[in-house]
Amino acid sequence: MTTKNYILILAFIVLTVFNGISQTKLSESEQTEFKAKVQKTAQRTETIVSDFVQTKHISVLDNAIISEGKLVFKAPNLVKWEYIKPYHNIAIFKDDQLLVNNEGKKQNIDLGANKMFRSLNSLIVNSIKGDMFDESQFDLEYFKFDQGFLVKFIPKDKRLRKFMASFELKFSSTTAEVEEVKLIEPNDDYTLISFQNRKVNTTVNESEFKN
Repeated sequence: MTTKNYILILAFIVLTVFNGISQTKLSESEQTEFKAKVQKTAQRTETIVSDFVQTKHISVLDNAIISEGKLVFKAPNLVKWEYIKPYHNIAIFKDDQLLVNNEGKKQNIDLGANKMFRSLNSLIVNSIKGDMFDESQFDLEYFKFDQGFLVKFIPKDKRLRKFMASFELKFSSTTAEVEEVKLIEPNDDYTLISFQNRKVNTTVNESEFKN
């Protein structure tokens, strides 16, 4: 995994995201109701364990790059991305540190020393829970479709936009949990992460977050 990939994980390990799906913008009252539901779900969430499939679309390649792995989250801010296929890589966000294990080669990156990295670390945690409707940092658009809701985020920070032009979260209509994340890069390449077999508030040991 290259340094750029780690930066993209920071920018959130993630055109119209759901082409062919009819979308309708939420009214202000619908936005308020939707955000309250998401925030209530996020507040109840202590742990998340989920499989994921990551699909990377690069314009110069004919085929997408597909990876599979497992996400582990423990409140308030422990996050582990474990890529299992096609290569085994681990990225752990813990105490302002990014702990990387790239097929046995370990590295610790200090996020606390960089203001933007600290912001991105917070972004990752809040994205996983879905509770990140910060209009001081993002221009936001809210949509609904048959299966749920879609929120588009455009960063206001110019430094962040060098890595991420925008990103989008797809929420379940029934649970208000994040089901898919899409990260769009400035050149329109994008990464789509779909969560599967999600388990919430099960026991997660601290040992999960050791490199």
